[in-house]
Amino acid sequence: MVKAKYRFNPETLQYDRIEHSFKQKLIRFFVYFFASIFLAVLYLGVLAYFFDSPKEKKLKRELSEMRSQYELLNKRLDQLSAVLQDLQQRDDNLYRTIFEADPIPSTIRKGGFGGVNKYSELEGYANSDIIINTARKLDILTRQAYIQSKSYDELIKLATNKEKMLKCIPAIQPISNKDLRRVASMWGWRIHPIYKIRKFHYGIDFTAPKGTPVYATGDGVVKRIKRSRRGYGNEIIIDHGFGYETVYAHLSGFNVKKGQKVKRGDIIGFVGNSGLSTGPHLHYGVMLHGKYVNPINYFYNDLTAEEYEKMIEMANNSGQSLD
Repeated sequence: MVKAKYRFNPETLQYDRIEHSFKQKLIRFFVYFFASIFLAVLYLGVLAYFFDSPKEKKLKRELSEMRSQYELLNKRLDQLSAVLQDLQQRDDNLYRTIFEADPIPSTIRKGGFGGVNKYSELEGYANSDIIINTARKLDILTRQAYIQSKSYDELIKLATNKEKMLKCIPAIQPISNKDLRRVASMWGWRIHPIYKIRKFHYGIDFTAPKGTPVYATGDGVVKRIKRSRRGYGNEIIIDHGFGYETVYAHLSGFNVKKGQKVKRGDIIGFVGNSGLSTGPHLHYGVMLHGKYVNPINYFYNDLTAEEYEKMIEMANNSGQSLD
């Protein structure tokens, strides 16, 4: 029961009972009601700010575990990236070297990640940095692994063709030269025998009597037969495939036709003295992907290590080429 309240009246010197109207009572009720709600909300805000609810504690634990898992995933991705880089280096520096294939450019291996920001939907969160970093690493590794798989497909194809490739690569001397005495001038800077100027000699000159048989140094197809009184004179070019071509110049005659398939060791022509030449000899050149390379590196079916050293020593004694 609500206690009655009184107020002292100085005129009557008595205590008068305080009476409230319904409106006043209603106003007081709402004041107390909203004040209580305000205080309750204030208390809840303070508690929520300084103390976590069981649900919030659970969510924070899950968030902390998720961040830890992302960090572990990043470390594993870094390890996978290191393994993939090792495979890429082996691919470029070992496997492709064995099959004499060009390495894959780094612009292809690591390209394709610029331009539009594809991770914009992951921005704006408390842990956006680690999520975006993980997603980017995963995308990069996925692309590089795809490129590497394609590279291995190519290497498998090269390995399948390796037997054919070994038959086609120039691997013997173009004339019979068992005693190594037919080498007259090697690859490098030489004095031109006619112009008497220093000129780079893109091949090896073999001296031999006119009419000496000239052999194909690898399997291939006769790409060109040229008759001329200038330059290299009568000349044969054989396309061996796999980027290799061989040149046989200053011939006296031909034993093949353009487009004819030849095997290593087949007689394709005969030594002569045609073109700009100071005596009967064969000028022999090797090209790889359109550029001349030193033929001395392609006699491995003919020469031992000692014979190879002897050939270089004998050839270096001459400062003049024969063409």
